[in-house]
Amino acid sequence: MERREDAITELEKTLGWKAYVTNESPDQLSFENAVLTYRDEWTIERGFHRLKGAPLSLDPVFVKRNDQVEGLTNLLSIALRALTLIEFVVRRGLQQNSEKLTGLHAENPKKETDSPTAERILKAYSQITLTIIELAGQIFHHVTPLSPLQVRMLELLGLGPEIYSGLESNSG
Repeated sequence: MERREDAITELEKTLGWKAYVTNESPDQLSFENAVLTYRDEWTIERGFHRLKGAPLSLDPVFVKRNDQVEGLTNLLSIALRALTLIEFVVRRGLQQNSEKLTGLHAENPKKETDSPTAERILKAYSQITLTIIELAGQIFHHVTPLSPLQVRMLELLGLGPEIYSGLESNSG
């Protein structure tokens, strides 16, 4: 079986020259790793796509003042970083445990993945609710129980299920 790098080199020979430039020294970043890193550029572009479209929707922006544009852009940049961090931490945990998650794809509930997107991770929590009832001066809380998948994702994020179940505290 031909190695991926050999296939890349053969394809480049067929298509023509490519120039790669880096400010890293060869002992810090080999030519092969530089090429492979460049090939992963789509991950950066994916972040910009998230900003411009779903789920963050920077476009269209209906603000009038520059400070509003700047504030919204900063807020959305923080949201993008949060999405990226959630995704990175869960994927790293899955990789370390040689584990896959099942149940993140509504169209195929049995599908397994070791590289879930932040959007799918967050969507898995979309049906949970916190109900607060005040009755005779007392406040009662109820939260939808978490599924094993939701608990596992919290664990992969370094959070225990008690961060969620603590919402049910009946102290008011």
